[in-house]
Amino acid sequence: MKKLVIAAIALFISTASFAQKKKDLIKEVAALKSEASTLKNELNQLKKAKEVNLNDSIHKFSYAFGVEIGSSLKSVGVQSINYDVFAVALEETLNGNEKITKVDASDLIRKNISEHKEKEAKRQREEGENFLAKNAKREGIKTTESGLQYEILTPADGPKPTADDKVEVHYEGKLIDGTIFDSSIQRGESIVFGVSQVIKGWTEALQLMSVGSKYRVYIPQELAYGERGAGGQIPPYAALIFDVELISIK
Repeated sequence: MKKLVIAAIALFISTASFAQKKKDLIKEVAALKSEASTLKNELNQLKKAKEVNLNDSIHKFSYAFGVEIGSSLKSVGVQSINYDVFAVALEETLNGNEKITKVDASDLIRKNISEHKEKEAKRQREEGENFLAKNAKREGIKTTESGLQYEILTPADGPKPTADDKVEVHYEGKLIDGTIFDSSIQRGESIVFGVSQVIKGWTEALQLMSVGSKYRVYIPQELAYGERGAGGQIPPYAALIFDVELISIK
């Protein structure tokens, strides 16, 4: 009899324990569902917040302001920022609760942009130098004393221009990664200019060419746009590649 009582008590405890575990499990499942629902709502709110309605005056102004700032950042080489931190700083500044002063912020920005430019310039210079060093070993490539490299795509026996002449040419300019930044060929319109009115690499290359010839010219950065770059499309210290067809001497 005593054994039966003990067995019954054990069974009751086991059943009660199982029931409690089941209740705890149900609570946990309910809590997880609640959290999932909350997260879904938050995601929907974030998605809705990112929807742009340019018919709404505040949306339009905010978007325009973002374009202005984004364009400024892009122009100095900044490709990405922490958008969440940016939004916090913007809101806190508008509310007068910014964590750093405007002067400190300006100094920090200038320092970071300067460091970024120096790093990018070093990368461009090294890439250009490595490219030209390798390119110089290719068959058909000629290198002048200045470091200019060229290959003759279409030979000709016509006259050659001097530094005082004007010439008519067709051309296409590329970065060493193949990005085209300018092309009279694509525009379908040749261009006339003075031989001495262009970058040093062009001035030297044109005087090597005969009318009717076509060259591919590889220009080191010091014979191109150097540390200043050009037009946002040509980075500082970039080596350049040009296909040049000399049509005539004016």
